[in-house]
Amino acid sequence: MSYISELRARVGTRPLILPGAAVIVVDPSGRVLLMERADTGGWGLPGGFMDPGESLEETARREVMEEVGLEVDELKLMNVFSGPEQYYRYPNGDQVFNLTAVYTATARDWSHLKRDPSEVSEARLFATSEFPADLIAPEVPILEHYSRFASVSR
Repeated sequence: MSYISELRARVGTRPLILPGAAVIVVDPSGRVLLMERADTGGWGLPGGFMDPGESLEETARREVMEEVGLEVDELKLMNVFSGPEQYYRYPNGDQVFNLTAVYTATARDWSHLKRDPSEVSEARLFATSEFPADLIAPEVPILEHYSRFASVSR
């Protein structure tokens, strides 16, 4: 049983504050890797919740590898997101307030891009002007921030 499953067994669907990490993986053309999540049907970034004893950077690398099979280069902390806009209710009723460290990175070898079908229905690259409309709600402020950040960096 996973750490979060153990917590859920005790608190049910009540809101939990959960730390985690996400990675904006960018290809050489500047497109961003997004995944359509199998559990929610919405689009989001590779990422997930921290395991006990894990650093945020370890969480970020592990999640990218588990979900899309990519090894990322240097992680650069873009920002930390928290607050009411990071609230999410999963289709099963579980509620969370995410505390997410978001990193930017490039992948070492895009030929290894694959997806874990238990977590990811589809993985695709998107230009910042073409993000899908059905983004998971907590991802919207993250990707809006990145879009502003990326346009300043150019």
